[in-house]
Amino acid sequence: METLEFQAEARQLLQLMVHSIYSNKDIFLRELISNASDALDKLRLATLQDGIEADASDLHIELAADKEARTLTVRDNGIGMTRDEVVELIGTIAKSGTAELLTKLREAKESPELIGQFGVGFYSTFMVAEKVTLVTRKAGTEGHGTRWESTGEGTYSIDDEPDAPIGTTVTVHLRPKDEEDALYDYTDDWKIREIVKKYSDFIAFPIRMGDDTLNSMKALWARPRSEVSDEEYHEFYRHISHDWSEPLEIINMKAEGTFEYEALLFLPSRAPHDLFQRDSRHGLQLYVKRVFIMDDSRELIPDYLRFVKGVVDAADLSLNISREILQQDRHIQMIRRRLVKKVLSTIKDLLAGNPEKYATFWREFGRAVKEGLLNDSDNQKAILDVATFSSTAGTEPTTLTAYVERMKEGQDEIYFLTGENRSQVENSPHMEAFQQQGYEVLILTDPVDEIWVEAVPDYDGKKLQSIARGSVDLPKDNEEPEPEGDFAPLLTFLKESLTEQIKDVRLSHRLISSPACLVSDTDDITPALEKMYRAMGQEGPRVKRILELNPNHPLVSGLRTAYEARADDPALPETAELLYGTALLAEGGDLDDPARFAKLLADRLAKTV
Repeated sequence: METLEFQAEARQLLQLMVHSIYSNKDIFLRELISNASDALDKLRLATLQDGIEADASDLHIELAADKEARTLTVRDNGIGMTRDEVVELIGTIAKSGTAELLTKLREAKESPELIGQFGVGFYSTFMVAEKVTLVTRKAGTEGHGTRWESTGEGTYSIDDEPDAPIGTTVTVHLRPKDEEDALYDYTDDWKIREIVKKYSDFIAFPIRMGDDTLNSMKALWARPRSEVSDEEYHEFYRHISHDWSEPLEIINMKAEGTFEYEALLFLPSRAPHDLFQRDSRHGLQLYVKRVFIMDDSRELIPDYLRFVKGVVDAADLSLNISREILQQDRHIQMIRRRLVKKVLSTIKDLLAGNPEKYATFWREFGRAVKEGLLNDSDNQKAILDVATFSSTAGTEPTTLTAYVERMKEGQDEIYFLTGENRSQVENSPHMEAFQQQGYEVLILTDPVDEIWVEAVPDYDGKKLQSIARGSVDLPKDNEEPEPEGDFAPLLTFLKESLTEQIKDVRLSHRLISSPACLVSDTDDITPALEKMYRAMGQEGPRVKRILELNPNHPLVSGLRTAYEARADDPALPETAELLYGTALLAEGGDLDDPARFAKLLADRLAKTV
């Protein structure tokens, strides 16, 4: 026998579990049954796809309570584990999000949803256990099994178990009953039945205790919605999503005819912690004629809808279908197209009929949905129809349809400006003329906004136009603009002085109170996009921008007068640097040499006092 220490994070987690931070301790049994169900699914799949020789004719979960010994045993005849897998899966927490989990556990105290959300359900047994014993043997392996045991105090023992059957047996040595601490007697027949009925009735394998089968095993997606309670749907969602909060919306689908399938999908009410992590698990569960095939089939749903949870049960697929075949299968592609349209139409219904639910959904998942504008051209219009954006028209987000309806007479473009946050965008010099003349501008602050606006040329025939790009000419209340010829010498001087930073200098019609701003040329990428590419390791030549001047600003007119009077003044190039730097800072940009800019500014200020 070998005694090993838990990984540091696992020890901390065990201590939190043992000290009962959860009020609902019943969920430990739900988690053990869920793990057993997964093991049975994996064995059935292994016999079909991998040719593993094992008896899959009577896959089941068995519960046994011993009142005298005060033990509750959960036994399955599923895939089992090797010794190395036991150490990896139970002795350590090798998954992402561990530090975040521990922080949230300490802060939340009453958050049973976190157990499932982070996939550490086995550890929940230590809420009710003085000791936990696990005996397992991997299907398809010769020889002995493995025995694991721990009191949850920081160490565990592991040893060979010569006579272990295929599958896994978890024996929970229960702590004394303490109803004041919501610690019930989990050897009571009625309590076990109550938990199974509440949490695991839909499990696809029989859960047996003695001669009784405790669960109905009814496929929820195959039952009419009128026959299923909200609580049954919610519990099924928790089972497949490991999210203990209720789903935001339930979506039922059934297709009949040449190709039949059923689907039960859920829109979550909150984003998972790993929504934007590359290694996040997502996809839908795939069944064929009620037989589980795959847990995270990404082929059924595009990446931008990766938060959607649920089940698809197809009638006409092979039971041993592989991921490679799924990618090419025309039926799967057809299902995928229909699921996408159904999800997007459901979001549209929320937008029209339930603004509160829609606001929750878009706050949690809008950033992910907008990724579809980049790679799903077939549904680009549908995504734009359900998207909402912040706007200068008010504090509430707006649809593009509503924006177009409010466009001023003669306005042909949908104006927008990107930035890191609303305050930065609203205070940008680029906004000045638009705000003065009452033109609405969309405020786009998600990182993905920098990219998708490049891929979407228009909406309902109205071009999307960045007000920080190209030449945006707005009439200035019949006021004649200053003739550029009067400023030609100054413009030439500034272009020569700032040749390393800019590509051109011109007078602006978009500025009211600021002296200058920087704009990107029509076909150039924006600085934010350039910065994103550089962060991803895609180095390229630096893109220079255009410096636009406000001819009515005292600084610009004064600079023109000064240049006309003393063109060789060595202070003028420094003033040019300061003008460029202030324009860069005003839009939230980064100075190439902040120390030099600060020195120039300090020297100039010193001369004014």
